[in-house]
Amino acid sequence: MSTRNFPTKGNLILARNSLIFLRQGYNLLDKKRNVLIHEIMELSKSANKIQQSISKFFSQAYLSLQVANIQNGISNIQRLIHGVTLEENLKIKTRSIMGVEIPIIIYHNSTRYPSYGFANTFSSLDKTLNDFNKIKDLIIKLTEIENSAYRISTSIKQTQKRANALKNITIPKFEKLVKTIRESLEERERDEFTRLKMIKKIKNK
Repeated sequence: MSTRNFPTKGNLILARNSLIFLRQGYNLLDKKRNVLIHEIMELSKSANKIQQSISKFFSQAYLSLQVANIQNGISNIQRLIHGVTLEENLKIKTRSIMGVEIPIIIYHNSTRYPSYGFANTFSSLDKTLNDFNKIKDLIIKLTEIENSAYRISTSIKQTQKRANALKNITIPKFEKLVKTIRESLEERERDEFTRLKMIKKIKNK
């Protein structure tokens, strides 16, 4: 038997303090879980809106591309595509929500402005570029949201697991320990009282 389980007043105080600490820990974990659930619900709403916008802009962008192909010629469009640079200006920072590191994507759109001349092209090509830039912005934002949601979801599972362990295992264990020590001390006090009463009775005789 651990010395912490011996029925002494010192151990009773320690067990009670531990129980208070564990209950506070459970309340904090429960609060964290609720905050994260609220956050992931908001992220889910944002993700749904962005996905709808992406679908809408994809339809517009492909329609613009069809018009651009007709007006500018498919061969010219294919040639101009090679002048589009890859996006390499992405930077990732983080912010913390209840201890969960959430990514923030910061970037400067390098294809915001045309890399081709205006002399031999039609405005339909500019509109196509603008539509696909909007899609790229939305996809980057959606990536940020989905990554955040994944991290928060993982943290919610871990938090729930710890909260359940405290609620169903650790806290009941210390509640039982407090009860056992308290009852043992009370029984000892009753025995001591009875013994003293008997001694007093014998002395009086």
